Amino acid sequence: MNKRSDLTARNFPSAQQEAGKAVPQTNYDGPESAYRLAFTDTDFLLRQELRPVRMQLELLKPEMQQQELGIESTIVIFGSARIVPRDTAERLVADATSAGNPTALAIANRHLVMSRYYEEARRFAEIVTTRSRSMTTPLYVVTGGGPGIMEAGNRGAFEVGGKSIGLNIVLPHEQAPNPYITPELCFQFHYFGLRKMHFLMRSIGLVCFPGGFGTLDEMFEVMTLMQTGKCRRRPILLFGKEFWTKLINFDWLVETGMISELDLQLFKFVETAEEAWDILDAEYGFSLHENEKGGASADI
Repeated sequence: MNKRSDLTARNFPSAQQEAGKAVPQTNYDGPESAYRLAFTDTDFLLRQELRPVRMQLELLKPEMQQQELGIESTIVIFGSARIVPRDTAERLVADATSAGNPTALAIANRHLVMSRYYEEARRFAEIVTTRSRSMTTPLYVVTGGGPGIMEAGNRGAFEVGGKSIGLNIVLPHEQAPNPYITPELCFQFHYFGLRKMHFLMRSIGLVCFPGGFGTLDEMFEVMTLMQTGKCRRRPILLFGKEFWTKLINFDWLVETGMISELDLQLFKFVETAEEAWDILDAEYGFSLHENEKGGASADI
């Protein structure tokens, strides 16, 4: 018998042990009973007054899991859930053409044009995963865990044998996680705010592909935090200059005094996965033997 183990043995049963052996008494096993252990009582944990506890749990669960898996630095990919892969878009065009439906064909052609961003996101994730694999601090792709650009990011990492993270959110219209996320790194959130916080906690760069309200919300929150000095600056790369400059007149914001000209340095436009990687490499020196500038962000 190893006597030394007595020095570090638990003095009390763990919560897991207690929960495993807690069997309600016959008179107190009904739904109205308050006899259940508080931490095993779902009805209790879901009470409105317990919101602060639930928020803390959403902060801790992804944080502790990533710590245990040694994940320190991430690259975040934002973008639309509605952008489809090229082969899907080509099939939509073929179907619409065969049906002789001009409206469907116009929509399908639009999908085909935008599908290039799916392919770039997929290729960018491949590059991040393969080129950082041998680094002292590997980089992991993080997405919102859904379809479209998010799927492309997780898929790119998956197809080269890498791990990637998905931060899914419960929505009124159910959004299932895409099938390419590493299972032990696939998280589900109730609170948008905590989800967005986790996007930033380990990120060393953020890549924004074309998207709608959700993408804009995520992108502008990051820009605001950096502009106001609430978190350290890191590269923000906007894929597709034509899309972003048509959507947002950044020059007009400067001209009207709504932002300063220096704020335009918060982001850079890129067109290809290689260009995006080169900017990150120049910022952090990934190609050097010792990555002195890398590491996790602990500013949130």
